[in-house]
Amino acid sequence: MKHKILIAGMFVASFFTSCSDDYLDAPAKSTLDESVIFSNPGLAEGAIDGIKIPFAETNSYRGRYLPFYGLNTDTEWYNSSQTVSDASDLCTYDAQSINSQMNTTNNAWAMMYSGIERANIAIRGLRTYGNPTPGSELGYLLGEALTLRAIYYADLVKAWGDVPARFEPLNNETLYVSKSSRDVIYKQIIADLGEAATLVPWPGGSAATSSVERINKAFVKGFRARLALAASGYQQYPDGIRRSTDPELSVANMYVLALAESRSVIASGSAHLESSFETFWKKYNQEYIVAGGESLWEIPFSDGRGRMLFTFAVKHTTNDQFHANGANRGGTAGPLPTVFYDYDQEDTRRDVTCVPYKYGTAVNNVAKQELGALNTWYFGKYRYEWMTRFVTSTNDDGVNKIYMRYAEVLLIAAEAANELEGPAAAAPYLKEIRRRAFPAASQNEKVDNYVNLLTSKVAMFNALVDENKYEFTGEMERKQALIRWNLLKTKMDEAKADMKDLSNRSGNYKDVPTTLYYKYKADNVSLDIYGLNRGETTNPGADYSQFTWTWTGATADTKINTLYKPGVDPNNRQFWPIWKVFIESSNGMLTNDYGY
Repeated sequence: MKHKILIAGMFVASFFTSCSDDYLDAPAKSTLDESVIFSNPGLAEGAIDGIKIPFAETNSYRGRYLPFYGLNTDTEWYNSSQTVSDASDLCTYDAQSINSQMNTTNNAWAMMYSGIERANIAIRGLRTYGNPTPGSELGYLLGEALTLRAIYYADLVKAWGDVPARFEPLNNETLYVSKSSRDVIYKQIIADLGEAATLVPWPGGSAATSSVERINKAFVKGFRARLALAASGYQQYPDGIRRSTDPELSVANMYVLALAESRSVIASGSAHLESSFETFWKKYNQEYIVAGGESLWEIPFSDGRGRMLFTFAVKHTTNDQFHANGANRGGTAGPLPTVFYDYDQEDTRRDVTCVPYKYGTAVNNVAKQELGALNTWYFGKYRYEWMTRFVTSTNDDGVNKIYMRYAEVLLIAAEAANELEGPAAAAPYLKEIRRRAFPAASQNEKVDNYVNLLTSKVAMFNALVDENKYEFTGEMERKQALIRWNLLKTKMDEAKADMKDLSNRSGNYKDVPTTLYYKYKADNVSLDIYGLNRGETTNPGADYSQFTWTWTGATADTKINTLYKPGVDPNNRQFWPIWKVFIESSNGMLTNDYGY
């Protein structure tokens, strides 16, 4: 599928270029092209694949949006947050409209609107010439186009708040438009996804939906549930932080929708959790893309595009036995150092998510694991060493971005059920998540007893906030969740206080050891580490070496304080500014809010 998208993109490139560049011309040529392309399933599929091309452009999702959006939170941060740069400004809530990482004409903003324009053309063409009915090939393609457009708009709204709404192809009158209320956009894409759900099969229900690189009904419904919660949640508007005042987007309406859609996915049996957390993430790194499991949809990157491991993997100092992706790959972001110690020690998600080592300089092309520093951890969900394909590109790894997985559907169902029906209705969904996280011997205590004690809506809600943290750290979903819960600054301030306690070995972190002990396992590559767990302070033996595990003084204070830039309130910087290049080319129609 990855290679097919590239070929299809080449095939339809001239079509989309002519349609977007010649929008001021008479429509005869474009209309003729559309009548041919969108009445033929094979040609139309190529056009739909063309909608996905902007995901992988250099300064789009691939190299700008995915590496930076979602950092920093109470669980994840840019590992160089303390270093002043345009890159760190994007994460520490102080981005400016002239940010050098973003202020280019081919930036993510432009590429998202390029994808939207391609989708608009395809949607118009399919509706006009294709007779896209449920169960037909053209009907599926319309559902896919509607969903892809919704993805672009959802991510625009996440990053910028109110943005121009374009749901028809460009013409003379719509070349320059002002921002629309995000409420208008949310209502449109939620409705679009409702239509798409009638047009696309469940995972594995057709050849197209046999892969998580294509849209399926479980994803559409789960995504619609996610958007319902976001649309009704708290967020920064130009007049302050509040929920939407549009009655259609009320909590009462949107939580009912979210619960119905998530329960529909669960009842379908078309998706499921993998048997273990580690199994799921190993399969992800092995690029297992068969639909019907835990991954619902992934942004499809070809082998030579995409930077998920390049950016987020456990750090590799040089080329080595696991990759030839270049020096210092991975490790640009990681969990906050407190996160490892916040997990229950028996939670199997902990060691998959939080990694305290990197791979050192290779000798004879073999690198060993090396302990790093208490203040710099890595996301273990992304690992070159778990890949089955040897990466040789100097700039890309080609691993897809998981856009949504079934675990999120379960937690959405739990949150909506708790709000509407109470904690007892939410309990089964939370138990399913935790049952996968804990070994069988611990489940009576850690799953059943733990959840059964959550007898109030407040207690259940707080538990779900924590569970989202343990399940999704490293996937950069936390920021939007904290925003919609109105907990962004509250939780970040708690995280700063927690990191200070860890530095001082006080409060909840007083029993975290200050010395690690390590030796190499039989493979002479992997570390055997003692002292990471709370209370592990006894020297395990002479065959272990000691490693100081402290983080104190001014350097600790500086890094902790730059979780968000001093003097900046992240609640007033929930969105990036619109970049200067787009404001200057908007014919005066675009301006920035929020004091930018």
